[in-house]
Amino acid sequence: MYNKTGGAPRGAGARGFGQRSPSPRAGGFTSQRAPASGGFAPRSGGFSGGSSENRSDGSRGAYGRPQSGGFRGGSRGGGRGGFRSKGPRIDISRFINKAVVTEVQEVFKPEHLFADFNIEEKLKANVLKKGYTTPTPIQDKAIPYVLKGQDVVGIANTGTGKTAAFLIPLINKVIMDPKQNCLIMVPTRELAIQIDQELKELTPGMKIYSVCAVGGAPISMQMRDLRYHNNFIIGTPGRLKDLERRRSINFGEFATVVLDEADRMLDMGFIADMKYVMGLMPAERHTLFFSATMSRDIEVLIKDFLKNPISISVKTGDTSKSVDQDVVRVERDQNKLEVLHDLLNGKDFSKVLIFGRTKHGVEKLMDTLIQKGFKAESIHGDKNHGRRQRALKAFKDSSVQILVATDVAARGLDIPNVTHVINFDLPETYEDYVHRIGRTGRGGAKGKALTFID
Repeated sequence: MYNKTGGAPRGAGARGFGQRSPSPRAGGFTSQRAPASGGFAPRSGGFSGGSSENRSDGSRGAYGRPQSGGFRGGSRGGGRGGFRSKGPRIDISRFINKAVVTEVQEVFKPEHLFADFNIEEKLKANVLKKGYTTPTPIQDKAIPYVLKGQDVVGIANTGTGKTAAFLIPLINKVIMDPKQNCLIMVPTRELAIQIDQELKELTPGMKIYSVCAVGGAPISMQMRDLRYHNNFIIGTPGRLKDLERRRSINFGEFATVVLDEADRMLDMGFIADMKYVMGLMPAERHTLFFSATMSRDIEVLIKDFLKNPISISVKTGDTSKSVDQDVVRVERDQNKLEVLHDLLNGKDFSKVLIFGRTKHGVEKLMDTLIQKGFKAESIHGDKNHGRRQRALKAFKDSSVQILVATDVAARGLDIPNVTHVINFDLPETYEDYVHRIGRTGRGGAKGKALTFID
């Protein structure tokens, strides 16, 4: 727990170059889920401890007075008293988990090296140039099956290299047959852009082309790029559906599809768009699912979309052992903003990602932090594409200390050296919590996650 003065936790604990021939192609509307109503408002409340007996239902108990505007029941924006009905309420004790610090750690011994995989030599060279030598567990287990053309369901902790686990074998597929077309569906534009960037870093000089089809960016430019042959289209379901309806994409030409973070796509209301896109693809196709969590709804989709998939799970627990997790209790006589201010002034809080529930609340919190002298930016659904990318770049480059975000930044983003994740507003599900705190402690580095309870 954090003590009342805000000290440290107690206890241990390019597209490539070259001329291309035009290839005209013969998505609906961008689907976004409405956020919870309301915005940021300072609430009373400092911090101290609790135990596994503390309640998570908003009632009084070891954590003091009920949460104000935090735990919500039913659908988004519903009454207080519990989380939305899609899952059980979160036991607050699940927000407390000390990082594992041992003198001797078990070292993963892969069955393969990247040099051992049956992939083209130029691709091997690019992989090694990128700094990949030893596969992560999900890469070690999944790549051989993807290379064989088998459907795969891959579950692994966030920050363990799932993107390369499907990109490397699919790039090899395209090298072997340049007529292959691969579709990658993701929940957010930031994740799509990140995957597209990693694809370009793995394929310089290969004349492998891609289009990033996401909402918020000019659709006319995407339609222009889609007139040419592209081996990879990476996009969000709503924009993909819109482009298909404008006859810029023919999904019947895609025999390979990746659904990355599919559970989040369901949460964001993309299920109809996902089914629309998949329904237009060939019945005989190569389908891959990759995620850090797997919900019951996704299990149903797997039965509908995949054929005899290989299931691979290399999770070592819901959350990374390298992330120290704790709660920050805001007492009745304290101001939540002032508690956050004191925390952020700590010397170790050098690169902090703060999550809020609503777009309005996130923007207002960013403005308040700037007024208090912090360098801060924000990401949420009301910001246009360019502003979101500039904010993300500033945070990645450490031009700003703090990024305040809605859950749009909780999935898949690989931001180096995030020292802390702070849940200023409670996540609505434990799965959301897992993904939020997965932005720190990546690649074996140590990180800290703090969740405000008031």
